[in-house]
This record gives sequence, C-alpha cells and structure tokens, in this order.
Amino acid sequence: MQRSGIRATRFIAGVQRRNVGASGSLPLMSGYQIYLASNSPRRRELLDQIGVSYQVLWVAVDESAQPGEAAAELAQRLALAKARAGHAGLPSGDNKPVLGADTLVVCDGQILGKPHERAPGLAMLAALSGRRHEVFSAVALVAGQRERVLLNRSQVRFRDIAPEEAAAYWDSGEPVDKAGGYAIQGLGAVFVAELSGSYSGVMGLPLFETAQLLNEFAIKILENGR
Repeated sequence: MQRSGIRATRFIAGVQRRNVGASGSLPLMSGYQIYLASNSPRRRELLDQIGVSYQVLWVAVDESAQPGEAAAELAQRLALAKARAGHAGLPSGDNKPVLGADTLVVCDGQILGKPHERAPGLAMLAALSGRRHEVFSAVALVAGQRERVLLNRSQVRFRDIAPEEAAAYWDSGEPVDKAGGYAIQGLGAVFVAELSGSYSGVMGLPLFETAQLLNEFAIKILENGR
C-alpha cells in the first residue's frame, strides 16, 4: 500500500482525537508501547486486559478475498495489510510496533462476512444454528523492516436458535458489523454450546498469539514491576 493513499485517525486512551495524513505531521508520542491499527472496541478491551498501552490508528484496507484464497490465508493477509497500512502512515522515525488483526467466521467453507442489514444477518444466524463453525483470527506486528503474523483457529458450536430468538437478537443491534453476525462477549454468548480454541480469538484478538508476538518484539506482558 502506498503512503500517499493512507489516511488515519488517532486517539490516545479514548480522549484525544486528531486527523493525520500521509505526511506524518503528528509529533512522536511517548509512553505507549504499540499502535493498534483497528477501530474495534473489542480489541481495545483485550489489549487493556493484558495491560498493553497503545495508541489507535484507524486505517482502511480492501478486505475482498482474492480468487481461490482460503480463509486462513485471507485473515493473515488482512491482519498484515492493516499493520502495514498503519506503519506506513507514521511520522518518519517512529518505529513503534503497529498491531493489525482480522477475524473471519467460516461455515461450510463459506466466509460469512459482517452483516449490515436484517435479512443477511438472520440468514447467518440460521446457517450457524445447531452447527459447528470455524473462526480464524490473525494478528500481525510491523516495526521498521520487521513484520510477523500468527493465526489462531477455533471451533464454535451453536445450539439451535429459534427464529424468534434470531429476530430478537438482530433487533438488539449487537450482530451488526460483527464477523459471522454475532458477538461471543455479548448476548451472542447464549448461543454458544461449545468452544474449542481461543475465546479472545473468537472475540477478535487471540491473546496467546498476541502476547507471543509482543514478546518477539521485546514487549513483555509479565515482568517485574508490572
């Protein structure tokens, strides 16, 4: 992705908000360990959970799958693309790691996407009802010339969902713009009969893999004095 095509919005600790362009006009920030190239509140919550300080970069990348691209490959490519896009928009000389992530829900080999309208949302819930599906959650870090991406794969089994339950769930507003049309950390948890894998991965950021990457980039989650 070219630097000239990037625009991002930053905020610190949910308070300061400023627009930056490709020129990298913002001053270097101190006191933060990483940049998070995501506007997902779930990912912010998960980083808060493990005590990682961050500054948010809102970036936009084309999330379309390439012909023949498997879900595992797509999730990793998009996570890395988001991290690269965030890194490309940083001021010159700022080499703090940029974290990107992507989560995909797959049922019967089909990526379900993120519903924005009622009919597709209800169709996704009907497809998941009483069945198992896979969740691929990738996390990437980019810093200077270094980059790395890891993938988590989980399996989730839903109980049967009655049509009236699916309708009420959609009307709650929670499924909108969520991968697979549900949120495991919210009301969607009542549908989850079984989970094999990573709860945080299904939520949007696999913390085991995230901590592994941060450690490789010399950011320790657990150390003396923390």
